[in-house]
Amino acid sequence: MAYKGVILDVDGTLVLSNDAHAQAWVEAFAVFDYEVEFEQIRPLIGMGGDQIIPKFAPGLSDQEGKGKKIADKRKELIINKFGKNLAPASGTRQLMLKMQDEGLRLIIATSATSEELSVLLKAAQIDDLLSQDEAATSSDAEASKPAPDIVEAALSQLNMQPSEVVMLGDTPYDIESANKAGVGVIALRCGGFDDSQLKDAIAIYNEPADLVTHYDTSPLAPKVMTRT
Repeated sequence: MAYKGVILDVDGTLVLSNDAHAQAWVEAFAVFDYEVEFEQIRPLIGMGGDQIIPKFAPGLSDQEGKGKKIADKRKELIINKFGKNLAPASGTRQLMLKMQDEGLRLIIATSATSEELSVLLKAAQIDDLLSQDEAATSSDAEASKPAPDIVEAALSQLNMQPSEVVMLGDTPYDIESANKAGVGVIALRCGGFDDSQLKDAIAIYNEPADLVTHYDTSPLAPKVMTRT
């Protein structure tokens, strides 16, 4: 069956922001006297603050107290410091236009807040193609990836069955989240994870440009009916 919709992760998939998020966490934790190394947190990028904060500050939550202050500081750093220097992944705009031309419905599923998403879409140079109104963000989910909540929220907005949709992502947490919701994932290596970590994807490409180049043989290609 041909897909009707595509769920889009943003960080590391459409915009090269994973290193920036890791550094923002390092600096946010440091403000509140938690010493966290970049190498410790980089492999966790793709998870939301609800998952990350308790790993380095047991007992804290991103919803209240010092944990919320850490999460808010990280968001402030992304919006005001790191966001202006982010670059799109190669081929991001071309892939969005190609999928739209093919009639696929696109929706974002991200652990980012709506304020961060605005910055990220501009950095990806697709803020004129994708609306923040067509997005499932941290406010739409009780738990972030690898929980299925955000993918399920995106499915609900699309009003489609999991079998009608595929997700584009770059982390093992995208894959786990989507698979729990019954959705397959096309993985991209540009987020910095290797093939062994992306092994549960239905296909793996280097970056959006690679997927555009191989679009006609990819899982996104329209299925041609053959007569018997």
